[in-house]
Amino acid sequence: MKRMFTVVALVLALSALMFAAPKAIPDIPRTLSNARFVYVAAYDGDQFDPNLLPDDRHAIAAVQDSLQKWGKLTLVYRPDDADVILLVQSRPSEDVLALYDAHSSSSVYLWRVTGRSGLQQGEAPLVTDFQRAWERIAN
Repeated sequence: MKRMFTVVALVLALSALMFAAPKAIPDIPRTLSNARFVYVAAYDGDQFDPNLLPDDRHAIAAVQDSLQKWGKLTLVYRPDDADVILLVQSRPSEDVLALYDAHSSSSVYLWRVTGRSGLQQGEAPLVTDFQRAWERIAN
């Protein structure tokens, strides 16, 4: 019985360390450093799609608001006008923010972060991660 409590305590301690460690933000490819225009949509459609889930629509708005306040990239409302595309997905279990090159025919993301409640209105930690990564390539 004592051994089981020791194992449980060890597992809990390791879990606490894992969650307390700072999250490493992936690097954005430097090939995108000259991008100026960004289009934001959900994987299931743009903000005007009537079939888009409300959580995704709110995530698009949260990302757009954060980017406008930040002021480093200019929002555009057509993917053809963009240099980069940010796609979002908001689900109760996890939110996703991924960056794509708008001029590439590849459907592979170049940068991606995920997290629970990461794209909420007012505070969007995944957008903050994006901004920090972007600042690293802009300097």
